[in-house]
Amino acid sequence: MTSNLYVGLVHHPIYDSRREVVATAVTNFDIHDIARCARTFGIGGFFVITPLESQIQLVERILRHWTEGTGSVYNPTRKESLSLVRITRTIDEADRIISGLWQRRVKRVATGASPHPECISFESFRKLLEDHDTPYFILFGTGWGLTKEVKDNSDYLLAPIEGKGYNHLSVRSAVAIILDRLLGDRIT
Repeated sequence: MTSNLYVGLVHHPIYDSRREVVATAVTNFDIHDIARCARTFGIGGFFVITPLESQIQLVERILRHWTEGTGSVYNPTRKESLSLVRITRTIDEADRIISGLWQRRVKRVATGASPHPECISFESFRKLLEDHDTPYFILFGTGWGLTKEVKDNSDYLLAPIEGKGYNHLSVRSAVAIILDRLLGDRIT
């Protein structure tokens, strides 16, 4: 059975350091590392979301190299993880794809580094995932994070990862930690 959890790496709409809405550049490391995490935890799919044609072409080129080109022979496990990657121009487009696969509305879950009074805890969200009939789409922001509009249009806002006062993780690290908290084995 396909996992009911999907990951979206959002490159637009995103804030920059001045809180202006921008589109950020795609990075090779994010694609590879998040795809590997998605495969490790059995995620239903990983969407790279960007409206920029140059960035779409870059992602397509990277994927072709590792899934069809010499990279697919050189590193078959990379091919396996990157087969989970899809490219969309908008969050709504990815929503439609997931909803079409499940024949029901996907529930969006936004992430962020700042606490919010209406956040859902990791434990509570983990319990929601037990309803295997409902698809969930967890959105991770690049740059300086998801916009207020994206968060407001989400069904849930996941609690931030809290450390010891420093809260500036790479998105790759945040994805790995969050997927482990939601889907990893619980140590008792």
